Amino acid sequence: MSTALGRPDEPIVRKSDRPGSSFLETIVGRHGGLRSILAQVEAVAPTSATVLLSGETGTGKEVIARAIHELSPRRPCNLVKVNCAAMPAGLLESELFGHERGAFTGAINSHVGRFAVADRGSLFLDEIGDMPLGLQPKLLRVLQEREFEPVGSTRTTRVDVRVVTATNRDLRQMVQDREFREDLYYRLNIFPISLPPLRERKEDIPEFARFFVRHFADSMGKTIDTIPLETMRSLIRHPWPGNIRELQNYIARGVILSEGGVFEAAPPEKCESAPVEISNPTLEDKVRQEILSACQRANWKLGGPRGAAARLGLKRTTLFYKMKRLGIMPPADHTQD
Repeated sequence: MSTALGRPDEPIVRKSDRPGSSFLETIVGRHGGLRSILAQVEAVAPTSATVLLSGETGTGKEVIARAIHELSPRRPCNLVKVNCAAMPAGLLESELFGHERGAFTGAINSHVGRFAVADRGSLFLDEIGDMPLGLQPKLLRVLQEREFEPVGSTRTTRVDVRVVTATNRDLRQMVQDREFREDLYYRLNIFPISLPPLRERKEDIPEFARFFVRHFADSMGKTIDTIPLETMRSLIRHPWPGNIRELQNYIARGVILSEGGVFEAAPPEKCESAPVEISNPTLEDKVRQEILSACQRANWKLGGPRGAAARLGLKRTTLFYKMKRLGIMPPADHTQD
């Protein structure tokens, strides 16, 4: 037996004449918690309030951040995105606030930061829990005073930016552990929105599956009309630790392998999640070079006051994770310590 894809389910958000409302209507799902989330999005979007999105990795925080921007009066201007976990502390400060020529070694040109680029628009700070403690006061200042100085400059820059942040970490616990500033936490937590994991939204899995099959089949020039019933049941049974992103990767792989109008793929329990691609290879190259440079200067010693982690303003475990993700290995005659 198989289940026909049929036509898409009716959108769970009512039709609206408000600018950007069509973006909300494309968000997939009928879960009661999602209805509440989208109602909160519609309520907060017209304001300039800071929003804190929390939830596991892969639950769609960036999609919700974009919906907030699209429904706001700032829609005609930029939505700028920064992943705070993707770069070392020194590079992150420059990326957010910019720098002047000669501000540090390698700064051969001045650089306009993301806050300046997002002026009159929105700035999405993903993985805010990974922002170094030393940089948090500068973020707090720009949130409260709407001003900052680029690295190496005494010139004050004023901006009007709506900030949306996201995290998969427990910021309240981080405050108690003194890993995150309490004053910044309360400034970010003005309007919190929590996103449920996919395992708590099992009724949405068939709709997600149909949506992704259509999307990837269209992009690959294929025609897929049905999903076998047993395949759909296996999708519903799977716990999806990678959440929506894992399901999306699984569907994409299945569409590639499917022929004859029927979606066919190995049961998800036997498939590993495809690695998440870094969307900005230029940024990835910059981060890799920054880490390599610090490791070389520290003679590949990661820990200690003169180790690479200290040079980058990171915890040793965080640096090790980033190196593993970027495929950075020490030379054969060195060991990571």
